[in-house]
Amino acid sequence: MLPSADQNEILRRRTFAIISHPDAGKTTLTEKLLLYGGAIHVAGAVKSNKIRKTATSDWMEIEKQRGISVATSVMGFDYDGYHINILDTPGHQDFAEDTFRTLTAVDSAIVVIDSAKGVEAQTRRLMEVCRMRKTPVMVFMNKMDREGKDPFDLMDEAEKELGIHCTPVTWANGQGLKFESVFALDNRPKDLSPKLQEDLEMIDGVYPEFDREAYLRGDLAPVFYGSAYKTVGVQELLDFFVKNAPSPRPVVAEEREVAPMEDKFTAFCFKIHANMDPNHRSCIAFFKICSGKFLRNTYYYHVRKDQQMRFAAPTCFMAQKKETVDEAFAGDIVGLPDTGNFKIGDTLTAGEKLHFKGLPSFSPEMFKYIDNADPMKQKQLDKGVSQLMDEGVAQLFVSQLNGRKIIGTVGQLQFEVIQYRLEHEYQAKCKWQPLQMYKACWIESDDDAELDTFKKRKAQYMATDKEGRDVFMADSAYVLSMAQQDYKHITFHFTSEF
Repeated sequence: MLPSADQNEILRRRTFAIISHPDAGKTTLTEKLLLYGGAIHVAGAVKSNKIRKTATSDWMEIEKQRGISVATSVMGFDYDGYHINILDTPGHQDFAEDTFRTLTAVDSAIVVIDSAKGVEAQTRRLMEVCRMRKTPVMVFMNKMDREGKDPFDLMDEAEKELGIHCTPVTWANGQGLKFESVFALDNRPKDLSPKLQEDLEMIDGVYPEFDREAYLRGDLAPVFYGSAYKTVGVQELLDFFVKNAPSPRPVVAEEREVAPMEDKFTAFCFKIHANMDPNHRSCIAFFKICSGKFLRNTYYYHVRKDQQMRFAAPTCFMAQKKETVDEAFAGDIVGLPDTGNFKIGDTLTAGEKLHFKGLPSFSPEMFKYIDNADPMKQKQLDKGVSQLMDEGVAQLFVSQLNGRKIIGTVGQLQFEVIQYRLEHEYQAKCKWQPLQMYKACWIESDDDAELDTFKKRKAQYMATDKEGRDVFMADSAYVLSMAQQDYKHITFHFTSEF
């Protein structure tokens, strides 16, 4: 086991994601939490999708222009004796895959709901991942300063739509134009209006008291009300969060369960980001530390490459501002400079062969040929495409029919982001050509003869992914269905992890 001083460092870690549908106020809430932690001194105002002062966590140039988050930001700060690591995730559905992977690197989550709109589609999808992983969640009902749904209706909707029991921890005094404040239910004001009195009687009669064990099991979500924009109800959320949210939890590897207090270091890569610093054209691999203590300039074992590596400039982040760290502990996120050594899902250990699962690439839903728009910049385009694909925001396939490169994404916005970043970060211009495609699926078989026959007969539909694996590009649901029926010994995978 680790020395007690190191164990105490791990126990004070709180690593969580903030998740929501776009425009629910997630980035604004992140900013206010950073303000309370003293990590920033002026909050950026995100309003009507136009950024007046750019939000700290939205640092990519395209995010500043579009007013949306398209990449997960990592931010750390200290508050009230705790060390908090926030992962602010993209809300937009086109970048859900980034968020899914981020949820593998956190110990809990805060779900932000717009009180006027209630539970929306993206929130439901992300909550499914939390339930699947039994991730403890807290719910922040935001924008109570606007006219919206009744607070009781919001909780009923959250229970029904998110599939989790709710219990209020704070309550709003008024709503919309009548919104005055929020108060903790265990510290109620003495002078209550008849309406508030009635609300509290209903709460006492209907909702259970907060049970931390039920919350940690993922069965109960404490609910908070407030306005992130007006900084009302945020401190109540933060104070409750640091006391009740879990410290780093065990992580399941293929070989065994890894406990955070183990003395041997382990970590996995859940995200890669190109051009964190455009001046240096560097990639950063984000690693979640699962156990033990990480030390700068110490050799660690890269499991997939079967080699020892050491890191002279590991970093921790305050959005884009990064600092070199000498040590980090289980629960922390460290950024390691990457010159092509890492892939999402890679494991670093003190020597043990471990494989952490749960970081798949999903089958894309939209496809386009990518062509070079400037013959003088082929090298820059190739480098840019390679690095952006390593981030996992989209996938690259090479058609075996014509050798052309195909980009697959889960949404149209990703094509715009790729094009923008190629031009502004790599000085490379691309053109898109439409491609009618239904599904890309990875194929494998124990029957080599059948696999070989399939690949010959379906040559026009075959491609390889970035790792050189066979991918079947079906142009319709019918073609895919017939292939599955006709070739019984071939397995068709819809995620890259198999």
